[in-house]
Amino acid sequence: MNLTPDRLEPGTPYPLGATFDGLGINFAVFSAHAEKIELCLFEPTGKREIARYELPEWTDEVWHGYLPDARPGLLYGYRAYGRYAPEEGHRFNPHKLLLDPYARKLAGAVRWTDALHGYRVRSRRDDLSFDRRDSAPAMPKGVVTHDAFDWGRDVRPRTPWSETVIYEAHVKGLTKLFDAVSPPERGTFAALSNPKVIDHLKRLGVTAIELMPIHAYVQDRFLQEKGLRNYWGYNTLGFFAPEQSYFASDNQDELRLAVRRLHAAGLEVILDVVYNHTCEGSERGPTLSWRGLDNATYYRLMPDEPRYCINDTGTGNTLNLSKARVLQMVADSLRYWATSFGIDGFRFDLGLTLGRTDHGFDPGAGFFDVLRQDPVLGRLKLITEPWDIGMGGYQLGNFPPSFAEWNDKYRDTTRRFWRGDPGQRADLAARLSGSGDLFDRRARRPWASVNFLDSHDGYTLADLVSYEERHNEANGEDNRDGHSENYSRNWGAEGPTDDPEILQTRARVARSMLTTLFTSLGTPMIVAGDEFGRTQNGNNNAYCQDNPISWLDWSAAASPEGKALTEFTTRLIALRKQHPMLRASNFLYGQDSPGHGINDIEWWDERGEALSPDDWNNPEGRALIMGRAMRLDDGTVETLALLINAGPEPVLFKFPAPLGTQGLILIDSAQPDLEDAAADGEYEVAAHGAVLVRWTTEYSDS
Repeated sequence: MNLTPDRLEPGTPYPLGATFDGLGINFAVFSAHAEKIELCLFEPTGKREIARYELPEWTDEVWHGYLPDARPGLLYGYRAYGRYAPEEGHRFNPHKLLLDPYARKLAGAVRWTDALHGYRVRSRRDDLSFDRRDSAPAMPKGVVTHDAFDWGRDVRPRTPWSETVIYEAHVKGLTKLFDAVSPPERGTFAALSNPKVIDHLKRLGVTAIELMPIHAYVQDRFLQEKGLRNYWGYNTLGFFAPEQSYFASDNQDELRLAVRRLHAAGLEVILDVVYNHTCEGSERGPTLSWRGLDNATYYRLMPDEPRYCINDTGTGNTLNLSKARVLQMVADSLRYWATSFGIDGFRFDLGLTLGRTDHGFDPGAGFFDVLRQDPVLGRLKLITEPWDIGMGGYQLGNFPPSFAEWNDKYRDTTRRFWRGDPGQRADLAARLSGSGDLFDRRARRPWASVNFLDSHDGYTLADLVSYEERHNEANGEDNRDGHSENYSRNWGAEGPTDDPEILQTRARVARSMLTTLFTSLGTPMIVAGDEFGRTQNGNNNAYCQDNPISWLDWSAAASPEGKALTEFTTRLIALRKQHPMLRASNFLYGQDSPGHGINDIEWWDERGEALSPDDWNNPEGRALIMGRAMRLDDGTVETLALLINAGPEPVLFKFPAPLGTQGLILIDSAQPDLEDAAADGEYEVAAHGAVLVRWTTEYSDS
């Protein structure tokens, strides 16, 4: 490679990033307020700078230049010159090496030192001071890449939303302890394509794996000082670069091959992405990339005091997606992952933040419009987390069409009902039927409600029925972190116990909750390991536990209890696939009859009688029948009824008269081995039990 030219050629302002064209590399980086930007080149170890060039052109607020004869693999970074005026929102400091926001690969990691800050950390003037130390030795460098993976024969599954079942997993935690994967590949992207991993997902019946953040991220300084690590990864350093520690090799095609093989197995890949903030923290945080390139553009700042970041995310800063170039960066990143890595969908962490304007949340914000109209992104699965910590920071059900939303009301209501809280029956009915009270607007469908019992953030399913208090001592925060109210119940003992009655109750409640999940309208999501009883020992905030607390213990899956729960979960997912009524694509209100005097959805009590307003309002009502009916292609009417009893004693359920007497028990949470058993007119549902019953009735137009 010839690095002898005295200056760069002009190059072009598009595309942003470092782009190899076969003859050289074009460098383009946005900054509306910089006065000069320099390109710094490094030798392969990243330790020594070997050349520095001023980007010669500034077009449409993009600085650009072209380096002829340069090749992929080149390490680089930027230095930005301009005003250091924090009180006006500007924080340019050319002593700080800056990552390209569009870097597609990173070399090295952040090595924490005060020199990474644009100001003197211990100065009395705080962030108004100016630090002249070079940060390059402590900074990772961008690496120029050239993607050439052949996606020509890849076929995206494109699973319909109404048939989707999501499996939330962490790349490392999923396979770090999986003996079926070779040791060098455990906890890496390579393991995702291991036949044993794919076989497990296929046997279980899920249709999509949702990966927790895999964008390059920073290990927090405060965690490293405590001997801990950022495990979850919600601290993005690069929106285009995969996290390097998740590779078993130095080849990014490892991830592409994993996606390709998952697609070949009919499995979609969804990424949990973090575009609401960056790893640079508040105004007192380090200067690693965006802050040094154009703080006043990339971040939302206090209108009257632009020295300070707006903190709607709880992380210290908030990206400003009302700025065109910031929105472009996010859209370009999403499109890159969709096209270069074959990703099928995205779950947006603190998605509400992405729709914020100067006047609060706006479902018509530019971010949503850009994605919905995009010919690539508009065809993918788009899921949002409908909250943040800012003003008006809860907007469940208020996102535009094309987006699904994590439904925490479903989570909390289901938990409260099954632990025996009073007054939950009516709300549970709304959640079972797709939460139409929240989502039935603007022609949205039930799939817009992502139903879940738990997620990475909080207890596992096993811990929900084993702990009533959080046990986060390992986090080093005196057990003060994590949610204090989890709507959980330990059923007689906190944590592990040998009491057989308690263990039986816990197992039955867990199965009842899973039965509720997979018989509810909406998109079900489970967390990796819940299918075999994974525990975090009561830790409900394991964000910093990169160890067996968070990693899946596959020996539990091989235990008799683990095998039984996996089989039960597999049967539930299979029933959902076999019976379209369990995943109806429209909201049901009991107003349409498929025939035989049965409406599409109806509600009865344990006596088989319709519930009156007083019944619905009875705080002690803990038994319910939800019946759903549809006419099949062969002319018969199929009715499925979910019988649930959250009370402490068994309840004899009378079958409602419109359904007839002869029912078929499809699944019973109290008898997990029972399958296709006949029932005549009535059926006893165990305490804390859930049962799914099927009827078919011949239908005649006459």
